[in-house]
Amino acid sequence: MTKKTQYLKPDTILKNYWNDNEHFADLFNAVLFDGKQVIKATELTDLNTESSSVLEHKNYAESIVASRDSIKARKKSTIYGIELVLLGREDQDHIHYAMPMRNMGYDYGTYKKQYDSNAKKYKTSEGLSEDEYLSKMKKSDRFYPVITLTVYYGEKPWDGPTSLHEMLDIPKELEPFVNDYKILLVEARRNNLMLHNLENIDLFNLFEIALDKNIPRKEAKKKAIQYCEEHKTDKSVIMTFAGAINMQLDYNTLNKGDGTMYSLFEELAKDSKAEGIIEICLDCGLSDDTILEKLQQKLNISLQQAQEYLNTFAKQSI
Repeated sequence: MTKKTQYLKPDTILKNYWNDNEHFADLFNAVLFDGKQVIKATELTDLNTESSSVLEHKNYAESIVASRDSIKARKKSTIYGIELVLLGREDQDHIHYAMPMRNMGYDYGTYKKQYDSNAKKYKTSEGLSEDEYLSKMKKSDRFYPVITLTVYYGEKPWDGPTSLHEMLDIPKELEPFVNDYKILLVEARRNNLMLHNLENIDLFNLFEIALDKNIPRKEAKKKAIQYCEEHKTDKSVIMTFAGAINMQLDYNTLNKGDGTMYSLFEELAKDSKAEGIIEICLDCGLSDDTILEKLQQKLNISLQQAQEYLNTFAKQSI
């Protein structure tokens, strides 16, 4: 029997959605160029997300392990005279109080990767000055710029730092002498992005509805259902929306006719209740049989459904 409920991991579902070049290009155009269609989907190429590198010192070497959520190269035509720019995206479902430093590490890894690749050309000193040979880099060599965008999907307003300076205990007098590092941040819950891709528009409109703490949960659910039905929201958008905010959904209801969104959100509410019941029961040290009994009583579900919930949420609670 096919498993009914799909438990979507936020990182996986978001990577899959933003891997689409149309979605990706539209998001970066909205953030960087106020919606102007500067970046074309046809110009984007996926790159290896692994940014790990080796940091070498005089007496030892240290490995730095880092893996981006996604990074693409924008080629073919120029932006302000630049033939290629690297565009990275990071997803956050919780506030990260070291995000500037984290993104700085990702960007460093990407630049180091370019440097290492470029340095391989200079195995001998032929044609190089002494300084160039020691640097493993010619005076005229240039690397491609890296732009990293962080998208935050939490319901709380971002109160974390958006620059390295905000992470430092530093007097005003010293600030001019300490290099800063700022992040590009988009809060899914509230933004003024000039999006053009209809699926992106639907996705961020749903985020704004679901993550608005000023709207009661029941009212938010009704508004989300109504929005999806009125706009005939694409299944991929619904799946991404549910996955990004850690909701579990009944995949099969997405393929049904009328009442799809109502059934979907009813299923989401039931999943949330089941998870809470299981967590409390496990904390109290209750047996599996007792937990199954309580799930059936509280949610009015079958033993088989209760067992599915227990199998899923018990593993997540370990």
